[in-house]
Amino acid sequence: MFVSEALKVNNRNHLEIGGCDCVDLVEQYGTPLYVMDEGLIRKNCRTYKNAMDKYYSGNGLVLFASKAFCTMAMCKIAEQEGLGLDVVSGGELYTALKAGFPMDKVYFHGNNKMIEELELAIDHNIRRIVVDNKEELHHINKIASEKGKIVNISFRIKPGIDAHTHDFVQTGQIDSKFGVALENGEAFDIYETASKLSNVKVVGVHCHIGSQIFDLAPFELAAKVMISFIAEVKEKLGIEIEELNLGGGFGIKYIPEHDPIEYDHYIESVSKVVKGLCEDKRIKLPFIVMEPGRSIVASAGITLYKIGAVKDIKDVRKYVSVDGGMCDNPRYALYQSPYDAVLANRPDAIKSEKVTIAGKCCESGDLLAKDLLMPEIKVGDVLAVLATGAYNYSMSSNYNRIPRPPVVLVKDSKSRVIVKREDFDDIVRNDIIPEDL
Repeated sequence: MFVSEALKVNNRNHLEIGGCDCVDLVEQYGTPLYVMDEGLIRKNCRTYKNAMDKYYSGNGLVLFASKAFCTMAMCKIAEQEGLGLDVVSGGELYTALKAGFPMDKVYFHGNNKMIEELELAIDHNIRRIVVDNKEELHHINKIASEKGKIVNISFRIKPGIDAHTHDFVQTGQIDSKFGVALENGEAFDIYETASKLSNVKVVGVHCHIGSQIFDLAPFELAAKVMISFIAEVKEKLGIEIEELNLGGGFGIKYIPEHDPIEYDHYIESVSKVVKGLCEDKRIKLPFIVMEPGRSIVASAGITLYKIGAVKDIKDVRKYVSVDGGMCDNPRYALYQSPYDAVLANRPDAIKSEKVTIAGKCCESGDLLAKDLLMPEIKVGDVLAVLATGAYNYSMSSNYNRIPRPPVVLVKDSKSRVIVKREDFDDIVRNDIIPEDL
C-alpha cells in the first residue's frame, strides 16, 4: 500500500510508523514534524554491511553519506552498525566529532574544501581525504608538511558515465564540478603529480556517477572503468592502488511507479565485475568502499503537516496548503522530485481528486507535489509526505525566517527527539544591531 515498509495502518485507522501513531506524534510534538524509523534505518545499514561482508569477504567498508541526513544521533547509529562516514564539509565533520564517531572511519569529500576544513581533518587523523583537484592536493601536502604528517588520500575521478538521471544529480560525466576526468588525461596527470609529493600517500581512487539510479549497468560500467584505470596507474606509474571507492547513488521508491533493485543485488553484481577484471588484469583486489546515503534513510522518514487552507480554483487547480513547505523540503522546487502522500488521520480514504500541495513560503514555486491524487482533504487534516528521510532536514532553511522542524526518532512504539524544534529566538540568535545604527 505504501512506498515504505516503515508504515502501516493501525486499529484506529491512523498511519503508524515505528509503532507510533502519527496523529499522537502530531499532538505531542506539533507540526511540521520530521519522523525517522530507527528500526528501518538499522535494517538498511545491515543489508549493506552484510552484503559487503558476503561478496567481498569482509574486504570493504560501507560509509553512510552524511549529506543525506547528518545529526549526532545518526552518526551514533552508523557507528553502532559498523559503518563509516562520508562527510562533505567541516560542519559534517564537526558533527561526527561531537558524536564521538571514530575518525579512522571517516572520509572527507568536496570540490572546494577550505583550508580550515582540511586542517580540522588532518588534525584529527581521519582515514581518508578524497582529493578533488590539484589546488587541493597542494594545500594538503603543505598543511601535512607543516604538521609533520603524511596524509593518505584518494582522488575523485569522473569516469565519463551518463547515469540517466536528472542533470543536477549526475556527477560522473566530464561536465561536472566534481573531480578530475579520464577523457582528457587530467586524472592520470594528478596521480603522477601526487607521486612526487612528500607528505601525501596515494592509496585510493573514487568515483560517483549520480543519484537515484535504478539500473545496474551504470554501476557495472563504472567498476570496469575504474579497475582499468587502477591497472594503468600501476603499469605506468608503479603506484598500486589499495582502495576503490565506488560511491553510491542507489535509487529508492518515492512513488508507487518506482521499482528499485534490491541493494544487496547491486553489491553482488558489481562485485562480480570487480573480481573478474582484477583477475584478468592481474592486479590485487582493492579494498572496496561504498557510500549509500539516501537509500539508508529516505524511506525511513516521513514529514507530518497540518492542513491550513484548501483553495479550489474552479476548472484550474485545487491547492491544499500546509504549515511547512520548501523551507523543510526544497526538493520539488529544485528538481521537481516526486513524492507520495497520505492523510495520517485517515490513510485508507479513497483517493478521488488531484490536488497540489502548497507550502506557506512567500514563493509561487513553494510546492511539495503537483497534481497528486488524494482523498478529499479538509482543514485540520494531518498530511504525511512519505520517503522524506533524505535531503529534507539536510537541505532545510530558514527562508522567510521560518524555524526548522524537530526530528523525532521512533522505534518499538517509543519516540525520542534527536533535533529540537527551532523557535524565533533561534532565528535571531546571530543577528547584531551595530551601536551606531
